[in-house]
Amino acid sequence: MKGWFDAFRSDGGPTLYSYSNRTPVTGDVPLIIVFVIFGTLFAAFLVIFPGVRKERLTTFLTVTLSLFVGATIQVAQYGSSWHTSSTTIVSSYSAFSKQKTTADIGGYIGLMHINITYRLLPGNEESSDVEYNERFWWRSSNEMTNSFKQALYQGAPFPIVSLAEYFSLHQEGFSWGGRYREAGYYASIMLWASFASWMMMNLLLMVVPRYGAFSMIFTGLCMLLTNLIYTALLPYEPLIAHIDGSILSFDFGWNYWLVLLAGATCFLAGLIITAIDLIFPHQFSTILEIDYDTPYDRHVIIEESFDTRNIRRKVPKIEDSFGDRIISQLSSKLQNRHAAKEDFEGVVNRGYMSHEPSDSPQEISDEINRSNWSYPFPPVSRRTVNN
Repeated sequence: MKGWFDAFRSDGGPTLYSYSNRTPVTGDVPLIIVFVIFGTLFAAFLVIFPGVRKERLTTFLTVTLSLFVGATIQVAQYGSSWHTSSTTIVSSYSAFSKQKTTADIGGYIGLMHINITYRLLPGNEESSDVEYNERFWWRSSNEMTNSFKQALYQGAPFPIVSLAEYFSLHQEGFSWGGRYREAGYYASIMLWASFASWMMMNLLLMVVPRYGAFSMIFTGLCMLLTNLIYTALLPYEPLIAHIDGSILSFDFGWNYWLVLLAGATCFLAGLIITAIDLIFPHQFSTILEIDYDTPYDRHVIIEESFDTRNIRRKVPKIEDSFGDRIISQLSSKLQNRHAAKEDFEGVVNRGYMSHEPSDSPQEISDEINRSNWSYPFPPVSRRTVNN
């Protein structure tokens, strides 16, 4: 069984499990979660899309744009590439060391933190064991200072400590950290406002597509305003970090440009949908509508009402002849006169008969006639019954 039990062992010895085998961070967990969630939703949509028979183009574009905008907002919220810089330096690994090593160092600024990476290039001794990715938060006013002190206590490489020192909040004459924290704070607020508007946009697209287009325009404006606020609140003097003779000049990263692209696309799409709805009312539609293709669908209701109006308009009017019109007018006049006469004379109550005795034969005869019950409604011709 040689080769089976001695696998992954050194010099035939037992497997050593106490070695920590620490590795650098190669992926951001919040970003991975965001990618998995929105990727799953888009994959589910692609699975059901072949079954869509109507409004295929508008449905595909609307869903794709909505998921793209939502993913962009969340990625920009938790991402670390709003302001970035990287370069190759020749520096000592630790302070006061004369040994110089060649390494890549990078600073990746997010809205509430900065990631500093440090990796020795091939050719150096133990280059495979030196690879760092440290994150420094500034969610509160003192968090960056505490993180900087913790890095000093843990013995982080000297280039990482040197770059992090530039972001210590109002410490040692550096004020860039405060400006970056202010810019990230207000940009984060606008991103959350954009996310709320994005959720409202999806809801309105399913209920009232016209208002969904208005909300789409508002979402795009919020995202563009996020870029504007972040740019306006950046330090007046751009940060240029000097590390052992090397210079790190920060510039906008892909998170910034992604938000700008998504915001402009969302804004233009909302304008286009609004223009289409104004020129051709009630024509924009997707299968995401709540009452789509049901008797309560707005298109079905509009078409039925339109057909009803057309049917009423197309029914020809039957024109009476001249003689028929004269007869109808005369009959209406006669009916009016008869009604006026009845109103003037009153209603004859034939069901009433006096119980008082009468002496005259004529009154007796009238009483006999009145004993013959006859109701006044509906009106009938007067007749006399002789017994």
